[in-house]
Amino acid sequence: MDFGFTGKTVVVTGGANGIGLAVARALNNEGASVVILDLASEKPAETASAFGAQGYPVDVTDRNSLADAFEKAGEPNAVVACAGIALGSPLLETSAELWNRTLAVNLTGAFHTVQIAAERMKRHGGGSIVVIASTNSYDGEADLTAYNASKAGLLGLVHTAANELGPHQIRINAVCPGLIRTRMNASQFGNPAVLYDYFKDIPLGRGGEPEEVANTVLFLASDAASYVTGATLLVDGGQMASKFGVWSEKTATFKGDRWVSNG
Repeated sequence: MDFGFTGKTVVVTGGANGIGLAVARALNNEGASVVILDLASEKPAETASAFGAQGYPVDVTDRNSLADAFEKAGEPNAVVACAGIALGSPLLETSAELWNRTLAVNLTGAFHTVQIAAERMKRHGGGSIVVIASTNSYDGEADLTAYNASKAGLLGLVHTAANELGPHQIRINAVCPGLIRTRMNASQFGNPAVLYDYFKDIPLGRGGEPEEVANTVLFLASDAASYVTGATLLVDGGQMASKFGVWSEKTATFKGDRWVSNG
């Protein structure tokens, strides 16, 4: 399927690794002129040049830095807000510093990105914004108070922005990934004992790959989703649809990184 990105400019924040990098590569493969914005430590220019894209060092918590990078990128047809961090700590041990840092990157950074992108899109007749939220936007996974709150807040941002930006033909949607094989989740994917329990509650019996999230982003960012705004798509293998678990050794076998039905 041709998503129609040829000749279009797409900006991806947090695009130098993980889901953001998979999104950037997928967009590039579809013919988009891709601009990666990420921390200097992630080497966005070097990462982007490896597949013919552009990259600029940006801290999304610094609005001026972000605005300058958008100026360099030009007028975006689509923007993917993917920059995020996950710092774990029990609720009663979560420091103000951890809380503030997490919300600054995950929520305020996304707010800056959406606002700057929308201001530019409004000038040339519209566009599409996709925000990477999480299944944690809905649930209260232990030891992730700040992360959960920040991801829940993204859905409020998306809903409100859809309402206000629609008249300007700017669409905004969210993608909520489950457990995806990225650097952030390397410790989980490297521990079969953890996966054994975690994947019991996922109907597809496994974790996801960054490219599977990227495919969903491509759809929402493209004209194929021209009548979709204010929506949230789960990319979680059915995890949020499952309440009491799906898999057990009575009917299935766990094979290293996934559950497989015995018949």
